Amino acid sequence: MLTVKNLAIDFRLHGNPVPAVRDISFAIDARQTVALVGESGSGKSVTAQAIMGILPRSAEITSGNIFFYDPAEQGRQVDIAALDPESESMCQIRGGSISIIFQEPMTSLSPVHTIGNQISEALFLHRDASFRDGIKLTEEMLRHVGFPDPVCAMRMYPFELSGGLRQRAMIAMAMICHPTLLIADEPTTALDVTIQARILKLIRELQNELGMALLLITHDLGVVANMADDVVVMYHGKIMESGPLQNLFEAPQHDYLKALMHAVPRFDMEQNERLTPVREIESEVGSLGPGKRVWNEDSRQIPHLRIENISKSYSLRSGNWIKSHSTEMLAVDDVSFEVQQGECFGLVGESGCGKTTLSKIIMRALTPNMGRIEYNDHGKVIDVRALEGNDLLSFRRKMQFIFQDPFSALSPRMTIFDILREPLVVHKMGDVEIQRTMTKELMRVVGLDPRFLNRYPHSFSGGQRQRIGIARALALRPELLICDEPVSALDVSIQAQVLNLLKDLQSELGLTYIFISHNLAVIHYIADRVAVMCRGRLVELAPRDVLFANPIHPYTRALLSAVPHPELSQPLDFTAITDGAASEPSQWRAPFTVDGTTAMSFISLGDGHYVRAASSTDSSELAA
Repeated sequence: MLTVKNLAIDFRLHGNPVPAVRDISFAIDARQTVALVGESGSGKSVTAQAIMGILPRSAEITSGNIFFYDPAEQGRQVDIAALDPESESMCQIRGGSISIIFQEPMTSLSPVHTIGNQISEALFLHRDASFRDGIKLTEEMLRHVGFPDPVCAMRMYPFELSGGLRQRAMIAMAMICHPTLLIADEPTTALDVTIQARILKLIRELQNELGMALLLITHDLGVVANMADDVVVMYHGKIMESGPLQNLFEAPQHDYLKALMHAVPRFDMEQNERLTPVREIESEVGSLGPGKRVWNEDSRQIPHLRIENISKSYSLRSGNWIKSHSTEMLAVDDVSFEVQQGECFGLVGESGCGKTTLSKIIMRALTPNMGRIEYNDHGKVIDVRALEGNDLLSFRRKMQFIFQDPFSALSPRMTIFDILREPLVVHKMGDVEIQRTMTKELMRVVGLDPRFLNRYPHSFSGGQRQRIGIARALALRPELLICDEPVSALDVSIQAQVLNLLKDLQSELGLTYIFISHNLAVIHYIADRVAVMCRGRLVELAPRDVLFANPIHPYTRALLSAVPHPELSQPLDFTAITDGAASEPSQWRAPFTVDGTTAMSFISLGDGHYVRAASSTDSSELAA
């Protein structure tokens, strides 16, 4: 159906050609799934843009062909590379015969048009349909991709939808004209594991029903193992290795593919086994190591952080200025746990379950409705909620935050020197020369060259920006770090670099972590104990090995069953994946059902394993 032959693409920067893709060749048959695998910057998306005829103006196809057998033209072969992107022929192919699902639905969907308008637009461009028929077909497609109320969704805007529903809207837009080739560019990268599984299941079902070919662009080898027939591995614009899925996974030949596979966190890793990134980074803790405070045995007896009965609700207003009413939405519901000094406490759950809200409450960025937060400062217990003024400012040095998105977390108008120096200026630590020395040392701590201090964030890759974010968090020499999805936006090899760095820093600087993630393989690699959160509640808490070996709560089991393993021997069970039932407390089996009347509590199963169930439940029943 599609043959890419010796494709080469250059970008023109200041009049000079910069090669992005070199001598790319692969083919996709009807109904076949081909996975294009590689890190960011390897040329995957540029290849997809060339197939769609949507390359940026600075890009140019310098050689090669893209042959497409268009069924709308009785299977006539068309060379897309030779077509004018604005020509009628290309406009008919684009969206009609070949469609694309973009990586980030929030930036790909128009914020000022309804979902119905955006999906039906493609239909009216490529199909001869009346307005009424077009709206009806759009509603049917929304129902087909799993929208609970398609008629209501037609009038909604992208910001009113969750990440999973926005991605489903993108799929509906791509599928509305029944294309023969679908390009999915990182369709599940930013999604939770359960939503990812549902999106993958949906794509497979639509592919089988409509007989589509699929070009899947991803860096997630777990997704590749469960979706692809053939695999094409790219690096720096060139193909390193390609072939059938089974051959590449069971006997990879190229060193780069082997390195990618060793960089992926797996559930069967040994206790002290490290991830092996494609490129190692060298860090030096310098004076931060000898400068750390030593914990004595007495102070270690008290938890480093204790959270008791934290709850937070929001008032949601609806109606108009004449008549309005408000409803209470419970974001965090009676959460309690302890974090020991020097451990990594993992907090896992879907988007919207309250993980980030809870972390902001701990940091005093949000005020809870009720509850208590206690911090152990080497034997002196601090009531965090009672702190005000200078006492609160002094406490900020002890606990710092690593943000999820390395792109939006750093000011584009500040140099790296100013970004790393800012915490030192706010807390009046040293003069300019001392601060300059400290920023250089922080760069070396995260494995970056101090000569780059005068650069701006846009000069760095995503992984380097995240390391700058870690350096900023370490500037005040804190003892507890809250890491909010610090690797969710990174490629597997960069993810391995950052995870190894965090592990090394924890050991060398004696740090305590609260590590928030929806990636269970990452949590399994870095955490000592794990708490599972759903709908604002903790539902299960246990040491890592205990939780992954014997999950009790139905929500925990659903999370684990939805993880795509990068191994052919452990395929996803798509038949067991349901839409939303796993995260609906009222549909959990007894005694875990939350119905608003049954008293619930954390029940101990021994060995530090706790599960939320009806208070009257005997622990032996849960263990069985």
